[in-house]
Amino acid sequence: MKVSIITVAYNAEETIESCIQNVIKQNYQNIEYLIIDGESTDRTLEIIEKYKDKIAKVVSEKDNGIYDAMNKGVRESSGDIVGFINADDFFDNENVISEIVDNFKKNDVDCCYGDILYFDEKDSNKIVRVWRTKNFSKKMFFDGSFPPHPSFYAKKECYNKYGFYKTDFKIASDFELMLRFMQKNSIKSAYIPKILVKMRSGGAANKNGANIITGLKESKASFKLNGLPYPSLFTLKTLLFRFMQQFLKKV
Repeated sequence: MKVSIITVAYNAEETIESCIQNVIKQNYQNIEYLIIDGESTDRTLEIIEKYKDKIAKVVSEKDNGIYDAMNKGVRESSGDIVGFINADDFFDNENVISEIVDNFKKNDVDCCYGDILYFDEKDSNKIVRVWRTKNFSKKMFFDGSFPPHPSFYAKKECYNKYGFYKTDFKIASDFELMLRFMQKNSIKSAYIPKILVKMRSGGAANKNGANIITGLKESKASFKLNGLPYPSLFTLKTLLFRFMQQFLKKV
């Protein structure tokens, strides 16, 4: 199975090199690596150029936001499985993609996901939060304990069949897509109960209170958009789940 890994980048000169190095160190052999750049004005493209023989495709042009760039990456990809790694994040170890593919094959699923770890923006050894999820059930999204998108890998055929990321969302299009794939259309999934991705804290969804509120509003809209009842305690459960992650940080 070919795995397409997509990195969306814009002015990421401080982190893009470590991200690229981390991807090319994966021991799975059949990887297609794509970088979708939003026409960076710093040294991002110069750094990418150093690794051009390791990257299947680089697209650098203006886009209409991160979800537009992600859709572009999916459309440009040719893998059986598609996933994303942010320009300032990295895989936990060199076996992650091999393990993901093993789970696809062993469990005959359409998607799989695992846990993620957030570390301090300035100190990668300082753990801020650990997002542990669980096996999918029909109550999962309603309980606010949905999969973390950075660990989410799905067959490309799911995008072709059920659609791409909603570009009119600013924060929660990844939530909406997973809700649409897993809850509404019941694609088969497998949970890998270990940390797959390490992320810098301070991403768009958690950057400030306003973004958190926007994300919650878009999550509510996601249920309506997919013809699903909005859980009355969804906001409370989601915030509680996130709050508990600050304390359950044992790796």
